[in-house]
Amino acid sequence: MKILIIEDEPTLAESMRTYLETEGNRCELARDFDEAWDKTSLYDYDCILVDITLPGGSGLEIIRKLKEDNQRAGIIIVSAKDSIDDRISGLELGSDDYLPKPFHLAELNARIKALVRRNQFGGQQHIDYREIHVEPLQHAVTVGQQDVHLTRSEYDLLIYFLANQNRVLTKEAVAEHLSGDQADLLDSIDFIYSHIKNLRKKLTGAGAADYIQSIYGLGYKWAPA
Repeated sequence: MKILIIEDEPTLAESMRTYLETEGNRCELARDFDEAWDKTSLYDYDCILVDITLPGGSGLEIIRKLKEDNQRAGIIIVSAKDSIDDRISGLELGSDDYLPKPFHLAELNARIKALVRRNQFGGQQHIDYREIHVEPLQHAVTVGQQDVHLTRSEYDLLIYFLANQNRVLTKEAVAEHLSGDQADLLDSIDFIYSHIKNLRKKLTGAGAADYIQSIYGLGYKWAPA
């Protein structure tokens, strides 16, 4: 899961990133309004954590922009400003949840998982696609009765495909999903080919059909074989 943490308090931001990354997520930080504005303009995320009070502007403006751009990311306001007016404003703009500071990181993690399941997979506790079964809480994948052991990048790629079934995903979008804002610094995005090859090999080797279609000149699509 790819998460953007918009938080100007360095210690809290690093604590959130460290904890969420140990849970298997890929996290990026934005420490002020301008950085948050740029990242939400350039990149896609599964979940965005937004502090309301930021150097240079308001997190509510970020939420308004995300909704105007029709971004699919789940949005959780994480803020010390817990007045009812701020909460109502955030929810009216389109945020999905509100967690006042201070909070336990375990609760934040649980809310993120619930939100992403609700937004991408209809709130299901597990994901089924024909013979493929995924348990997100355990990061476990099976084909039929056979366990499939995926690397973190392969697992992220599988979830990305399952959340975007029948949609053409460009090679650039896949690279950005796997590498985040570091993708802009890469000389080549050829690394995605090995991840896709390995994911395909592991799934078909366990008995799954090959659902990853190469779309010439564009990218890839997950669809029935």
